[in-house]
Amino acid sequence: MFDVWGYRRYEWKCDSLNQPSCKAAERLGFKFEGIFRQAVIYRNRNRDTAWYSILDCEWPTVKSVFESWLDAANFEADGTQKSSLSESMRQTLAPLR
Repeated sequence: MFDVWGYRRYEWKCDSLNQPSCKAAERLGFKFEGIFRQAVIYRNRNRDTAWYSILDCEWPTVKSVFESWLDAANFEADGTQKSSLSESMRQTLAPLR
C-alpha cells in the first residue's frame, strides 16, 4: 500500500511471547522496534507487546525481495522454492539494518 495509498509505515504488533508471530514479522521484512512493556492485561498476566515496522523508505528493498522470491527462477519444476523468503530477507536486509 505504500505505492498506492502513500502510507509512511506499516506496523506489526504481537505478544512478545508469541515467537511464531515475531518470526513471521521478521520473515516478511518488518524491523523490530522494541517492546511496549505491560501494554495490556491478558489472561491474568501483563502482556508485553513487540512492535515491528516497515517504513516507506525501506519498502522498495523489501518489495524487491518479495518480487525476487516469487520469481519463477526461484522455483524448481515441482514448485519447490530454491531460496526461502526468510533467507532472502536476511541476506538482503541484514546489511541495511
